[in-house]
Amino acid sequence: MASIFSQIISGDIPCYKVAENPYCIAFLDINPNTNGHTLCVPKLEVDKFYHMDTKHYQELMRFSKIIAMALEKAIPCKRVGLTIIGLEVSHTHVHLLPLVDMTATDFSKKIPTPTVDEFKETAVRISSFIPDSI
Repeated sequence: MASIFSQIISGDIPCYKVAENPYCIAFLDINPNTNGHTLCVPKLEVDKFYHMDTKHYQELMRFSKIIAMALEKAIPCKRVGLTIIGLEVSHTHVHLLPLVDMTATDFSKKIPTPTVDEFKETAVRISSFIPDSI
């Protein structure tokens, strides 16, 4: 069965999309650690990032860098952290976390779920800082 991320990529499940290119998609985490918590997901369904071929891994990292730079402009933070954990969904994904302090890196502590309008506004704000060709 396709992962939940493959279902989002195919359009079967909606998301708050931030950006997309032929290899990757970025969307807001619906159970965020912090405002702007964004997932960068390769369109190729691979369970573990270290099982990805070099081309797809490099594209995921390049794409994640672009999204992180947009996040830093869109969301007040000291920096954007990156983590790859992968226990929740068996489909490689990068967590980009706008950081004010280390609390955002604690995946056992989530912020209150934003409203649909808040999610939409955040996705649009981040998207506004992403170049047209990514």
